[in-house]
Amino acid sequence: MSSHRESQIEEIQALESIYPEIEVLSTEPHYVFTIEVKGEVSKNDTDIAASCTLKFTYVESYPDEPPLIEVEDEDNLDSDEAAEIVSHLNQQAQENLGMVMIFTLVSAGTEKIHVLLEEREKRIQDAKERGERELEELERRKFEGTRVTVESFTAWKLKFNAEMNELKQIKASELAAQKKPTGRQLFERDRTLDESDINFLDDDESVPVDETLFEDVEDFGIDDDDDDDPDFEGDDDGEEEEEEDNE
Repeated sequence: MSSHRESQIEEIQALESIYPEIEVLSTEPHYVFTIEVKGEVSKNDTDIAASCTLKFTYVESYPDEPPLIEVEDEDNLDSDEAAEIVSHLNQQAQENLGMVMIFTLVSAGTEKIHVLLEEREKRIQDAKERGERELEELERRKFEGTRVTVESFTAWKLKFNAEMNELKQIKASELAAQKKPTGRQLFERDRTLDESDINFLDDDESVPVDETLFEDVEDFGIDDDDDDDPDFEGDDDGEEEEEEDNE
């Protein structure tokens, strides 16, 4: 029997006395066994626990070479956390080459679960506090109003100008629609107006005139003799005779 094999048998016997829950799955060609590990943290007087089963497989030259390590039956651990446990234990195995190491690896696995739970709770707490801060900041902004910067004012001004130009165009269109149409617009809108004017000019019927209305014109004192007109100046011959008598 090789020294490696002897070291492996002795370690299995020691592990069975330390971990009653150890389960040896195989002894040939190499030992394969599992040990359950647990970890927990307390939060607000509540214990939060997680566990998994570590599966070890000795290699022929163990402990000069590290054992194969697997994680099974994870409880309250996701796949990423299980992968972290395996990576951490492989690193620990490399640091303990040349000596039996299962007890060290099981202890490291238990501690790693505890660390993972603490990190998880810290992420949850950080996210909660961040959410509370964001909510407080939102409430503060609602109370104080939005702070104006050069960039925010420029963006607002461009948007405001665009809205005002659009409003002006709408009002101009409404005023144009309400404006009274011109004759040309009426003509262009209804061609029958032009036809009615032409029909009126082409009508041969004359308007009858009552001539008796003009027979008594003399009764109104209208005289054709200009002598009765006080502004009538008379003939130039009378003026000449008067000038000769004066001489």
